Amino acid sequence: MNPTVAPLLELRDIHAAPAPGLWPPAPGWWLLALLMAGTAVLLLLRLRRRLRKRRFRLQVMLELDDIAKRYRSENIRSLITETGIWLRRIALRCYPVEQVASLSGAAWLQFLDATGGGGEFSNGTGRVLITAPYSDNAHFQEVAVEALLGLARGWAGKNLEKLP
Repeated sequence: MNPTVAPLLELRDIHAAPAPGLWPPAPGWWLLALLMAGTAVLLLLRLRRRLRKRRFRLQVMLELDDIAKRYRSENIRSLITETGIWLRRIALRCYPVEQVASLSGAAWLQFLDATGGGGEFSNGTGRVLITAPYSDNAHFQEVAVEALLGLARGWAGKNLEKLP
């Protein structure tokens, strides 16, 4: 040490620590990455379920259109019968089997009204669903087929929304 130089002048500057590297990330970043990945997976699963549900609803409605095309001009009785079967299949998909499978006649129409028919099955156009299988085709020439198909579409639309 040089006695002529003041001791403070011999000190070196303070060196800052080196900047942290980009890898490996801090634990908070790992947690954020896991949270974002989990959220992305959940969103994709939800989107997939929504698309499946939409595709199923579309297929069901196209099936009713197919029934209408097959029977409209030739056999109205068969159209009504097939529409009733179509409604029952949807009901069995949307509600417990124990609640739906044993219903027939007026009880079936009341069930349809209670689950979205608004009284049109028991007291309106839908009443023909329980009389069609036992009547001849000539009896149904005056039936408003479009009204029945619209009623069936409306009921199915309301109930298919409830599917998980």
